[in-house]
Amino acid sequence: MVESQNPLAGIRVLDMATMLAGPYGATLLGDLGADVIKVESFYGDDSRHLGPEREGEHSPFLSLNRNKRAIVLDLRKPSAQEVFARLLATTDVLITNVREPALSRLGSSYEQVCRHRPDIIWVGVTAFGPDGPYAGRPGIDFLAQGYAGLLAMNGEPGAEPVRVTVPLIDVMTSLLVTSGVLAALHVRSQTGRGQQIDVSLLDALVHAQCSGLGYYFVSGEAPPRTGNRSQYFAPSGIYACKDGKRLCLTCPSEKFFRNLCGALDVSWADEPRFETIARRLENEDELDRLLAARCKDFSRDELLARLIAADMLVAPVNEIPEVARDPQILHNQMIVTTEHAKLGPVPVTGVPIKLQGTPGSVRLGPPLHGQHTEELLGELGYGGEQIAALLREAAAGTPATIRNSKGAQA
Repeated sequence: MVESQNPLAGIRVLDMATMLAGPYGATLLGDLGADVIKVESFYGDDSRHLGPEREGEHSPFLSLNRNKRAIVLDLRKPSAQEVFARLLATTDVLITNVREPALSRLGSSYEQVCRHRPDIIWVGVTAFGPDGPYAGRPGIDFLAQGYAGLLAMNGEPGAEPVRVTVPLIDVMTSLLVTSGVLAALHVRSQTGRGQQIDVSLLDALVHAQCSGLGYYFVSGEAPPRTGNRSQYFAPSGIYACKDGKRLCLTCPSEKFFRNLCGALDVSWADEPRFETIARRLENEDELDRLLAARCKDFSRDELLARLIAADMLVAPVNEIPEVARDPQILHNQMIVTTEHAKLGPVPVTGVPIKLQGTPGSVRLGPPLHGQHTEELLGELGYGGEQIAALLREAAAGTPATIRNSKGAQA
């Protein structure tokens, strides 16, 4: 099924997690060639029911779950547990974010799955950690931002805290899931032993807060909220142009400030009030007023071209449609098209790790709910009559039987 040139070809991953952090970690493993099987209940991953939809398929699930096959099992039923046991025996990695006691009721704890695959690598994704004072509590990206100080640091000085709207903590956690799995696979290749891995949203964000915490550990004070400005140098911010579009620029050294002044044809670099980083910070409000006024002499694209030619640290403030058309993003193949069983061609994000010798790839579109149930049951050795029996008793589900069960419930 997987292509031999992909670096993780031959590795099977069970994605039993929902929403973002766990599933997106499994997705990256799939991008790198692993055979990722998404194991869902008849309700399915929560992301199948959120956000914009087309023909019943919702954007959060579509955007996160490429390179997977999908099987639906009702793990509360003994016959489904038998299927699960067979599946585990073929599995290298299991990823879950189910909390106890549901985890053990579904036969998915580390100790339980080791009975079927002793060398399995088991990844548990939690909000705050598997033990300790917050263990067992529900949590999401937003709450981690509160606990780890990101909300307090984000926003304009003197204003209310602002949530980081991109789910960066979930995405960072997904990368830790992937890193942990790769390390554990290396250990297993040397020792023959699998292991349990625990990853949390809180730990991911505290890891990212190294500079904010470092500021506190050195100074004894909380770092100030700076909005779009920098704590350490000026100018640095977002500036509007005459066409109403914006760009962001920053000057962390004398070189870049002089490059900026040259591109704008101004003499600020020679003025005593702006001659050093320290003086520019002292006079930041005045410098920002001058820079904001000068930026409005140009359209954004005109000014962007000038500043890029001057080797400035500058970028447009792109709206999402512009991101999808950005030439560097497209060149990097970070927007690719894959085939969906119902929707046809669907754009998704691409593979962020560029291995030149054994590259990853987007090979499969996000699966329909239960799309590969019959295929996978067949691979596990179930015959036609056995598969039909599992579907009749709703121990397993296909797109058709899931639709029929929902219709019956309605």
